Amino acid sequence: MAMQLHDAVVLLVSIVGFFSLLKPVIGFFNWVWVVFLRRPKNLKKYGSWAVVTGSTDGIGKALAFELASKGLNLLLVGRNPSKLESTSGEIRGLYGTGVEIRTVVLDLGKSSGEEISREIGDAIEGLDVGILINNAGVAYPYSMFFHEADSELNQSIVQVNAEAATWVTRAVLPVMLKKKKGAIVNIGSASGSVPSYPLNAIYAATKAYLTMFSRSISVEYKKNGIDIQCQIPFFVATKMAKIRKSSFLIPSPEIYSKASIRHIGYEPVCIPNCSHSLLWAVIHALPVTVFDHYLFNYNLGLRKRALAKYSIKAKVK
Repeated sequence: MAMQLHDAVVLLVSIVGFFSLLKPVIGFFNWVWVVFLRRPKNLKKYGSWAVVTGSTDGIGKALAFELASKGLNLLLVGRNPSKLESTSGEIRGLYGTGVEIRTVVLDLGKSSGEEISREIGDAIEGLDVGILINNAGVAYPYSMFFHEADSELNQSIVQVNAEAATWVTRAVLPVMLKKKKGAIVNIGSASGSVPSYPLNAIYAATKAYLTMFSRSISVEYKKNGIDIQCQIPFFVATKMAKIRKSSFLIPSPEIYSKASIRHIGYEPVCIPNCSHSLLWAVIHALPVTVFDHYLFNYNLGLRKRALAKYSIKAKVK
């Protein structure tokens, strides 16, 4: 009897051990499939038009070019008329009459939810909108403690990153519901998904909002043929990130956008860039206290250098 019990325990431990080892192996092969082998969806099947906010710089601009390369017409949303015209001209110069482009001059940080919904609703009237990219975002000028950020800055971050994305989505959804297809992509941030993001608290919190918002409404509207997704980039070489040079871990907006396009229509929350997904795995293998300590000190260093830089500029003036 004792021997039978011993054998049963050994068998149970062996089974548990086998599946414990099998899980990371399956995870690895799934990662290879998703990142390198899975075919991207035909985005034109969602509709002939794509709406992109924050479309004149960084990731948003690169995504506009990528969408145009797929033959989609573009409705570009931004607050700077000259930048919108410049971006539109660049895309027309590359793709000619094959892509129709319209623009909406709208300051998402200074417009109410009602104004945003009305402006976007009027702009898309009569258009076969298939894709919405909520990319517009505002970040801290440099790493700072929560009490140092003034109310105007905090309000701007919350309004653009969270409220504006919500209202633009609300304006576009009825069009997609009517035809029972569409794709919505909210550009989040790793700052909203890691254990903590000290010295950038409000920014990280708004990105965490986008993740939960996207995941929740994805469940609500999946049955209606609408694929809703939050993409989570780490650092990308953009003006907002204040990073000029790209590298393996810090892709250019163009490299990131190519990966981004490949993921549209699939998982409700994803990390499109290959190097970013590797970094994600490393971060989540660390103890939370270790990560918190490292990131806090890293951002303190960024803050110190930024303050020194601004101090020098002030003396020159």
